[in-house]
Amino acid sequence: MFERLLPHQLVGTVFDIDLASLSDMGVRGIITDLDNTLVSAGTALATPELIAWLDKVKSLGFKVVILSNNNLMRVAKFAEPLGIPFIPAARKPFNKAFKQALNLLELKAEQAVVVGDQMMTDVLGGRRMGLHTILVTPIARAEEGWGTRMNRRIEKIALSRLTKQGLWPDKGDK
Repeated sequence: MFERLLPHQLVGTVFDIDLASLSDMGVRGIITDLDNTLVSAGTALATPELIAWLDKVKSLGFKVVILSNNNLMRVAKFAEPLGIPFIPAARKPFNKAFKQALNLLELKAEQAVVVGDQMMTDVLGGRRMGLHTILVTPIARAEEGWGTRMNRRIEKIALSRLTKQGLWPDKGDK
């Protein structure tokens, strides 16, 4: 029942993603969540470390799009200075925004990955679209809104069941 919440990969942060491995897999695009994935929910702009990582990602030929359930003002304020396309109010895990993201990237599902901190939105939505999913450790749980806190309760149950079944991956490839 919870297998659709199972990420393909687990990493600590976006900085831990093996970009060379993704490239070898034929991945050319990264669909990434914003809050608690790239920066904490309370951080308005990209950190210097994140800017350097995004520059590296782009220099390696990857396209990037930010897909966030947060509002237009929050996502635009973050993404526009970076020149990264974005989709706010995405309503993840529903398919529509993931399809929009693939269209913006001009890629097929097998050519893109989804990076995010939530099983209920990022992983479930990505898996439903046939995308490779990478789950990162949330940056600052204390800054999460009530909706995310509710999702975390469901994730805790799913994690327990998946672990008991021996399905939960170690950090790295599943």
